[in-house]
Amino acid sequence: MSAAARWAVVVLVLAVAGVVALWPRSPDPVDQRAIPTRTQPTTDLEAARAQAALRPCPRGPADARGPQVLRGVPATCLGDGQPVDVASTVTGRAVVNFWATWCVPCQEELKVLDAYAQEPGAVPVVAVLVESKEADGLELLAKLGVRLPSVADPADGVRKAVHAPRRLPVTYVVGADGSLTEVGDPLVLTSVEQVREVV
Repeated sequence: MSAAARWAVVVLVLAVAGVVALWPRSPDPVDQRAIPTRTQPTTDLEAARAQAALRPCPRGPADARGPQVLRGVPATCLGDGQPVDVASTVTGRAVVNFWATWCVPCQEELKVLDAYAQEPGAVPVVAVLVESKEADGLELLAKLGVRLPSVADPADGVRKAVHAPRRLPVTYVVGADGSLTEVGDPLVLTSVEQVREVV
């Protein structure tokens, strides 16, 4: 290497070092370990379940399959947090009610359905929480004093399986043969007598 080439390399190295030395820097170097990560506050679901004190999700006998359209459709039992095949919760005559925490008419209807479900001879009622978080659903049920067996359906699989309309609340009567009949009149059940009539 010629002397001129060596000098060119030295000048280039010094120029790069000068640029690096003069490059603007943050006055305080950031320690990556010190960056706080955003965490969502976790709700103690077990405490919420205990507060709500829901009646257990019905689970029919192994040979009772429930409505064909609901077989294999998963949900979470709100009372105990366990997965459940929705068809196993309605293996005979029953009422299925779709609701959400933001739905005001749903709240009154849930209270009516809960009162009906506690009557002698009432068919089982299962509430299906949609478009809402489990913790929010448990909190609202506890506030309303509603203890209906309930499942959470965050994927909306139950509503899709029965081709339910997008409005809420929506109630279905399950026949002994597993058929599902949407309650259209009235759209919102406001008395125990109305529930008896549609059942």
